[in-house]
Amino acid sequence: MTKEEQQLEKRFLELGELAYQRGTAVYSDFLNLNELNIFQETRPKLSYLVTESFGGYELAERQIAVFRPEAPLFCTEPPISCLKLAPLQEKFAEELTHRDYLGAVLNLGLDRSCLGDILVEEKQAYLFCLTRMASFICDNLTRVRHTTVSVVPVEAENFHYEPKYKEITGTVASVRLDRLLSLAFGASRSSLTGLIEGGRVFVNGKLVTSNGYQPREGDLVSVRGMGRFRFQGGGGQSKKGREYVTLLRYI
Repeated sequence: MTKEEQQLEKRFLELGELAYQRGTAVYSDFLNLNELNIFQETRPKLSYLVTESFGGYELAERQIAVFRPEAPLFCTEPPISCLKLAPLQEKFAEELTHRDYLGAVLNLGLDRSCLGDILVEEKQAYLFCLTRMASFICDNLTRVRHTTVSVVPVEAENFHYEPKYKEITGTVASVRLDRLLSLAFGASRSSLTGLIEGGRVFVNGKLVTSNGYQPREGDLVSVRGMGRFRFQGGGGQSKKGREYVTLLRYI
C-alpha cells in the first residue's frame, strides 16, 4: 500500500470514529474506483459500524463512503444532489461529451472529489455532486464549450435512468478475466494484460490484479479509462470446445 493509500485508510478510520462518537452518519467525498477499493478493504476494521457506499443511483461508479452506528441518534440523508444540465436553445446546441461537461464544471474551480458521475443523454446531462456544492454549480455554470446551458436540481423521485448497453456474444477458450476483457473491448489479450496488472480493473468494485481471475455470472467489470461491462454468463461449448459467453457493455 502506498503512502497515499495509507493516508486514505487512516482518513476512513477517522471518519468511522467520528460517526461512532457523534452517534450519527458521517460521509466522505466522492471516491474513484481505486479509493472505493481501499474503502472496501478498510471496512473489516470498522465492524462496529454500518459501512456502505452510494453514488446517487444504482450503477454509480463514483460513490461516497457512508459510516453510521447500528442505532444512530438521528439520521441524515446522503449529501448527494442531482443536477440537470440542458441547453437553453436546443436547436443551436453542440454535441457535448462527458469530457466537455466535466471540464466545464472543473473550470469553476471545483475539486473532482466534489463530483460524482455525469450521465450524458442526447442533448442533456445529469451531474451528481455533493449537496453543499449544488447551489454554487447552479449559479455559476452557464456554458459548456460554446453552448449556453441551464442547471437545475432534480429530486430523487423524479430521476429515472435506463442504462444503455451493447450486447456482445462470442467464444473464449476459458472464462478468465483477460479473455473477457479482450472480447468486451475488441483488443488483444496481450494489450490488455497491463491494465489488469497495473491496477486498473475492478470486479464489483474490488481491485483484481490476476489475469486468470474467473468472473461469475452477473459480475460487473470496470476498467478505468475504458468503460465497464457485465458478465451475463456462459451458454455451452462450441464444437472446438470453446465456451460461449454473453457480455453487456455499457455505452
